[in-house]
Amino acid sequence: QVQLVQSGGGLVQAGGSLRVSCAGSGRALSSRSMGWFRQAPGKDREFVAAISATGASTFYADSVKGRVTISRDNAKNTVSLQMSNLKPEDTAVYYCAANTGATYTSRESYIYWGQGTQVTVSS
Repeated sequence: QVQLVQSGGGLVQAGGSLRVSCAGSGRALSSRSMGWFRQAPGKDREFVAAISATGASTFYADSVKGRVTISRDNAKNTVSLQMSNLKPEDTAVYYCAANTGATYTSRESYIYWGQGTQVTVSS
């Protein structure tokens, strides 16, 4: 069993930066690729970014590419999402998740989820 506990997020003005983090407990996350998703009010949960188990490969949604960086520290069992040049349309609840080893962009490929962290970007 894996538990994912998220931290960070909050309120920021457009153009600002925020970081959200995810700490894993229980079984180590180092063998799993990890992802971040977000869900805005009234919308489906969508893929934001993913990182391979070793951290060697990263993947980003087109909507955030160039503004978001995903990273991990397997020694600390953590995954982070650094966001910059934030836009009001980035406002959402952000979720970290542990992958089953399948495709990175599909939420059905993720087996463990964090509790969600609110990110609000004001215009």
